[in-house]
Amino acid sequence: MTAPESNSNAESSDIKRPNEFSNSNVSPNKRLKTVEELKTQSTATEASRANSSSHKGFIAIEADAAEDRGSRHTMEDAWVVLYDATLEFPGNLRCAHFAIYDGHGGRSAAEYAQKHLHVNVLSAGLPRELMDVKMAKKAILNGFLKTDEALLQESAAGGWQDGATAVCVWVLGQTVFVANIGDAKAVVARSSATDGSQSGPERSNPLKAIVLTREHKAIYPQERARIQKAGGSVGSNGRLQGRLEVSRAFGDRQFKKVGVVATPDIHSFDLTERDQFIILGCDGLWGVFGPSDAVEFVHKLLKEGLPVTAVSRRLVREAVRERRCKDNCTAIVIVFRQQ
Repeated sequence: MTAPESNSNAESSDIKRPNEFSNSNVSPNKRLKTVEELKTQSTATEASRANSSSHKGFIAIEADAAEDRGSRHTMEDAWVVLYDATLEFPGNLRCAHFAIYDGHGGRSAAEYAQKHLHVNVLSAGLPRELMDVKMAKKAILNGFLKTDEALLQESAAGGWQDGATAVCVWVLGQTVFVANIGDAKAVVARSSATDGSQSGPERSNPLKAIVLTREHKAIYPQERARIQKAGGSVGSNGRLQGRLEVSRAFGDRQFKKVGVVATPDIHSFDLTERDQFIILGCDGLWGVFGPSDAVEFVHKLLKEGLPVTAVSRRLVREAVRERRCKDNCTAIVIVFRQQ
């Protein structure tokens, strides 16, 4: 969350993971996915796992998400886990996609981005057969801008004004692209050296936590300058117009004229044996976990042999129930394993 919300003393909801949404015993506080969403997610998972295992020499991907609404009454985060995001645009190049959208003022913007961003990025020309880093970054940028433009039209027609930050990862073949707006973060766990005898998170070499994203907050000089140039102001509490902490987000229609943009920071790197896993998290997670702390926590669980599903759940449970994160908390753990 990036905006204040009242009534923050509600009991924490249960942590959940994909495919639990159809459980008939699910808590009434959980949002049930539609049949179409479940079908899409199931199809994507089955096809993509087959896809990732069929490419010898590829670094295989295992990933899962978990979420908890913390002590807030509502859950405003949304997330995407797709092992192959090219189902609608088939090609020969693996294109996995993972994202967290942290809503504020409501959930509509987060859900809109969840549904439309990766489709818009692919439609903008994200390479699938021929790797072109420059063109891939351009497609991601255009996909973000197109999503925000359409979202603003939708929000105007629907009379809602909420927004959402985002942290997104695409894995094209062996290349990772990271894009973000707002204060959600991505952190990669990278070993300091390789000995050639081991791969995956079981490696004994120490891991470095490398932050892959840059926070966009109104109080930061570069962001503040853009806001002031647009006629906005940053209050003594560090918030845009005294209200919004982040300076880049999807939606936030009422703040677009005073400097809020949906232009992401984008960068890429090639996967090597040194890259063990990536943690995506909303600001709720990073409010109680430092990057190195989170990497150490996840690494320990993976070394114990826990599956990624359990690791993501344990990470969120630790954040909410042990470290007292009161905000919505969502995390995705993406593990890379040599074939």
